[in-house]
Amino acid sequence: MSVLELPAKARSARLALTRQASWVQLGKFCAVGGSGYVVNLAVYTLLLSAGFGILPSAVGAFLAAVGNNYTLNRRWTFRATGSVVEQGFRYLAVSCAGLVANLALLWGIVTAGGGRIAAQAAAIVLVTPLSFLGNKLWSFVR
Repeated sequence: MSVLELPAKARSARLALTRQASWVQLGKFCAVGGSGYVVNLAVYTLLLSAGFGILPSAVGAFLAAVGNNYTLNRRWTFRATGSVVEQGFRYLAVSCAGLVANLALLWGIVTAGGGRIAAQAAAIVLVTPLSFLGNKLWSFVR
């Protein structure tokens, strides 16, 4: 992306947040995220009980949740058409960027004295709009 494209992307982001349909999509995106949370915990628990370690279980759970969320967001939230593979890689990139942002916020809040659970809750809330915009404007762009 060139520097000249940044103002256009900022206008697209502003327009994406001012349409009522975008707010409906954000609600759907959050509902899908909630289902991903359940999938993540279920797979994590299953893998732990099968004898896998904490980190392999967490990675497996993350991948299962990302797959679940990608499928639901592609079909229900954004009703995307186009290349499943290309959108999938873009979705994974946005998800990984969201994970990095979440971890940075989590670490910062905990380091500043915040509780671990409250810090994670805050980090999720703060990262969700960025993940939504990344997916709306890049992963599933029409």
